[in-house]
Amino acid sequence: MTWTHANNKLHRDFEFADFRQAFAFMTEVAFAAEKMNHHPEWRNVYNKVSIELTSHDAGNTVTERDEKLAAAIDRIFARYA
Repeated sequence: MTWTHANNKLHRDFEFADFRQAFAFMTEVAFAAEKMNHHPEWRNVYNKVSIELTSHDAGNTVTERDEKLAAAIDRIFARYA
């Protein structure tokens, strides 16, 4: 699955083996996002994580910063797949 672009947001759903793996992924994403000073909107239910990216300070549009964070998230997820 890839990122979709709708409603001025990038969106992607991720699925993991269990809650522990989903939470570990979210922890890694949190550190990457903090380093980039760009933070996702996300939801987690058991082994599923949904992430949306938009730049609030750019009028709630998708910017290069969102694309860079999405790419970083993809690299993190690749370690779990």
